[in-house]
Amino acid sequence: MEEQRDVYEVLDLNISACYLAVAGLPGERREQVAPKVATKYPNVATQYFKEQGEQVEVITLNGSIELAPLIGLADRIVDIVSTGQTLKENGLVELETIEAVTSRLIVNPVSYRMKDQRIDEIVERLSQIVEGETREN
Repeated sequence: MEEQRDVYEVLDLNISACYLAVAGLPGERREQVAPKVATKYPNVATQYFKEQGEQVEVITLNGSIELAPLIGLADRIVDIVSTGQTLKENGLVELETIEAVTSRLIVNPVSYRMKDQRIDEIVERLSQIVEGETREN
């Protein structure tokens, strides 16, 4: 999502389920003009807030993004959330959910055109495992 790479998503592996969310300190003022949003995902965040019609200043950070509101570096964050425990531990609350995320099997389009039959076989076998329908050969 962040890098908009040219790949085919051929299978949702149904593992590592999480989601991208907007979080901030409780009572964060929504009427702020151009609040600062810290994230590892600046393209996704920028697009999301643009679609919401909200003008924000996106700050790209790495590391513990959830610390940005605590030290006054940002008003909100956009980050991956699994259980929400890290948000709670840092006194943050989830404000909005952006997108559900799971691990996906991806394929390079050129590789797929050249090896589509072999890739389709692998996808079929993995699909059976993901769905719990393992077959013996």
